Amino acid sequence: MSTEKARTTHLADGQDARPEGAEPKGESPKAIIAAVLANIAIGIVKFIAAFVSGSSAMISEGIHSIVDSGNGLLILFGMKRAERRPDAAHPFGYSMELYFWTLIVAVMIFALGGGFSIYEGINRIREITPSTTLGDPTLNYIVIIVSAVIEGFSLKVALHEFNEARGGVKPLRFIKEAKDPSLFTVVLEDSAAEIGLLLAFLGTFLGHLTGNPYFDGIASVLIGALLACVAIVLLRETKGLLIGEGLHLDELEQVKSIVESNENVTNCGRILSLYLGPNDLLVTLDVTFAQAMTGEEIDRTIDGLEHDLVREFPQITRIFIEPENLRETTKAAERLETLVSES
Repeated sequence: MSTEKARTTHLADGQDARPEGAEPKGESPKAIIAAVLANIAIGIVKFIAAFVSGSSAMISEGIHSIVDSGNGLLILFGMKRAERRPDAAHPFGYSMELYFWTLIVAVMIFALGGGFSIYEGINRIREITPSTTLGDPTLNYIVIIVSAVIEGFSLKVALHEFNEARGGVKPLRFIKEAKDPSLFTVVLEDSAAEIGLLLAFLGTFLGHLTGNPYFDGIASVLIGALLACVAIVLLRETKGLLIGEGLHLDELEQVKSIVESNENVTNCGRILSLYLGPNDLLVTLDVTFAQAMTGEEIDRTIDGLEHDLVREFPQITRIFIEPENLRETTKAAERLETLVSES
């Protein structure tokens, strides 16, 4: 068996290429759990307040909280499903399942959260007549304040996880480049929840201040539009992850530099990479080794390259290295055989 074949077989059977101690930090689900519990509690209270006051904005906020709690459960489900080990049907594992469930979350936010809220707000506006009166807003104010405090706690936990993960990277850039959607999904949802509560408060306050019931319906429409915007951001980022993303250009240059810094390597050719999951990166390399190296020496060098690469990129789980020397030797042998047969 050639060195190339031995290397790819070893790494394709589900074993982790990372040496001990190089595993990347797993994402804690505590931020998601905190958000789910908070949303279930305040969602129920919001619906009670909406029933008492007849506020369309509070109905939208109730829908918002219930949808968010369902979304959190789906994210947790996706994280759990993504942890399954590779099998014969899925030799590279199930890591991408997290991306699929994040896509479902984005669709739910857009359709259920944004769509229902806008529908409710428009209906509220259309139903207004000269005889329409506003209900007592006291319970609305209480629920909004309590919800803002609870959502603020959930957002604080999510932001802590988010900031810890992004380090010194700017938030928008991190969201664009992050491979783990659970890191920013909860932050976006909780931020939208706080803004939604502010809109609900303004709708209620301005409506009673001016005696104009249209403010309540307008607030509901704006809450729906806010949720639609959040959904579009999630859809855009998840689409890229599902289609397949790899290392960035500067990271590819870093990989090339690490490989070519090895004294037994003369050139690093094509580099292909693909994120199968947040901490599941596949890398393939075409490497030209120094002349006159034996297969055993090439194998030891490949072991060293794997260790160096994984130390710098802990998310790498599979490395396929194709020694170009063997390819050229095989081609030369085939050409020689052809010449001999023709002569």
